[in-house]
Amino acid sequence: MEGIGPKMSHPASGYDKIMKGSSLSLASFLSNVRSRKALVGIVGLGYVGLPLARTFCAAGFKVLGLDVDPSKIEKLNRGKSYIKHIPSSLIKQLVKQGKFRPTSNPRDLRKCSAILVCVPTPLTKTRDPDMSYVESTTRTIAENLQKGQLVVLESTTYPGTTRELLQPLLEASGLKAEKDFFLAYSPEREDPGREDHTTETIPKVVGGIGPKSLKAAEALYGVAISSAVPVSSCEVAECSKILENVYRSVNIALINELKMLLDRMNIDVWEVVNAASTKPFGFQPFYPGPGLGGHCIPIDPFYLTWRARQFDMSTRFIELAGEINTQMPGYVVSRVGDALNSVKKSLNGSKVLVLGLAYKKNVDDIRESPSIELIELLKAKGAKVDYNDPHVPATHKQREHNLGMRSKRLSEKMLAGYDCVLIATDHSAYDYPWIVKHANLIVDTRNATVDCQSGRRKIVKA
Repeated sequence: MEGIGPKMSHPASGYDKIMKGSSLSLASFLSNVRSRKALVGIVGLGYVGLPLARTFCAAGFKVLGLDVDPSKIEKLNRGKSYIKHIPSSLIKQLVKQGKFRPTSNPRDLRKCSAILVCVPTPLTKTRDPDMSYVESTTRTIAENLQKGQLVVLESTTYPGTTRELLQPLLEASGLKAEKDFFLAYSPEREDPGREDHTTETIPKVVGGIGPKSLKAAEALYGVAISSAVPVSSCEVAECSKILENVYRSVNIALINELKMLLDRMNIDVWEVVNAASTKPFGFQPFYPGPGLGGHCIPIDPFYLTWRARQFDMSTRFIELAGEINTQMPGYVVSRVGDALNSVKKSLNGSKVLVLGLAYKKNVDDIRESPSIELIELLKAKGAKVDYNDPHVPATHKQREHNLGMRSKRLSEKMLAGYDCVLIATDHSAYDYPWIVKHANLIVDTRNATVDCQSGRRKIVKA
């Protein structure tokens, strides 16, 4: 993998003027990037940070990975991956070859040329941004900040975070951005499980706190990723990621609302979407589901609504979409209750099997998964709930959720023992005709049973 990677993008106009007479040696940084002598530090080794580490290793860099979770560091140093699409064999190889060094010691950041921040940006219970992870990480970096280093925030956040939060915290070290160190923002665009686009091939938007920072960040990403897309400021880069996810949130809310309406009209929303999709222009299909999941779409739009209130503006469109999407798990549970009632059973006391815990098909990622809320709501109404997920053998504690459950093994006898099977995630590993054949009643939120004609009488779409 040594030396493999896309060519660095060409310097923008004004490059010589930027470098001339600067106390911050951009030329030295660029030289280290071109020669792959730059040590890349990545803070946060989750679903964003670990794929990014793999990408920079593949481009010929040595990577230092920092995480506060000792169990992650211990596993990585043993060559074990905890993310499904990052194979353990690759981690073992990179660690053994000295290309990737996981650590929990923040002082090791002092050796890095670039430090990329990939930590969570969740919401509080009142849907305000929780910047505690970003803030504490930035303070740690400030304690170890060295002249000539590039710091890049990748975590999705509200416009203004890099300039208003990170810059003052970093400059508390006594070093100044654009004078002593580089500072930029480049939003992550990870989509776990996707095979047609990877970290290496997805264009990388980059905004700098100033022209030198922009040039440094553009150069770094340009040698590891197929296309670096420079923009005029950190704020533009921050807002671009918010826009991407607001767009999806609003359109998913639209189709979720239509689904609830069409259910009352006894019209199949999936058939409607498929019919509309035959138009070769002016239409992009979105599909309904049991709620939003993942690390972006359920959270990021609310960062913008929070920021908008600081400018005395209400983002009604975004907030309405959030309201519709967050009510979907409750709607699905009501459909489960109706389905059970149709066979003269009560939700209270019924045995329900939830198929799929991950937030989308064929991944092991359960962050913000609607399945978790579905299970909690079903239990609150008195149902006896189990789950099966071929990619998630057991649940783990997430901020306010701790189900403490293990995946149940599927069998003919086991399926027949449940009053209702709720398809929450349409994993490809499931044999849907077999499931339909042996289940007593199915509530399908993903249209996974569309081809199971023989079992239509016991299938309810939700």
